[in-house]
Amino acid sequence: MLVFSKANLVFLSVPKTGSTAYQAALAPLAAIAVTSPPELKHAPVFRYNRFFRPMIERFISADVDVLAVMREPISWLGSWYRYRQRSAIQGTPNGTHDISFDDFVSAYCMGKQPGFAAVGAQSKFLEPQRNGTRVTHLFRYEDQPGLMRFLENRLETRIRTAPLNASPARPLELSARTEARLRRKFASDFALWNGIGEGGQYCPLPARPKPGDDD
Repeated sequence: MLVFSKANLVFLSVPKTGSTAYQAALAPLAAIAVTSPPELKHAPVFRYNRFFRPMIERFISADVDVLAVMREPISWLGSWYRYRQRSAIQGTPNGTHDISFDDFVSAYCMGKQPGFAAVGAQSKFLEPQRNGTRVTHLFRYEDQPGLMRFLENRLETRIRTAPLNASPARPLELSARTEARLRRKFASDFALWNGIGEGGQYCPLPARPKPGDDD
């Protein structure tokens, strides 16, 4: 997560959306650069709202914009699948070395996901909060030129990034049956990604009510 006080902007780091490369390029320009631990580097909207927003609104501005990047859901899962094939975790419960991408996605769709498929969901990461806290500018990972234009205009500087933390190449074949199951079970992720427009404009999903709230 990066906080730019002069630009009045917070850049949340959604996992598997190129956030490491942008942090390396933009950290020198940031007032605050949260690079570890992963739970804070990749703070989702609800964690930002609880722990970071009060401080930022008090000392920087009460009207800070929040930027994030979302990847096409199947491609996002493919990145996780490849990432978990790195040699450092081979033979561990989180490794995906001995399973196909189709099996990985099938496990992701289970009610109780095994460790290697427990990677969360982008819609949950980006979920608006009941107090109105939400991402104000959401870009598709696939729209790097649009994201770059936004950042360069907002930060008033030229930006150059280099690929970092790239996962090894692997075949990502998905059966029609498994893809249909994924699209049905994680329809909110596909709806959110499909609702992203030009310049970071998008259709936020509604904040989920707390148990006991009136309908």
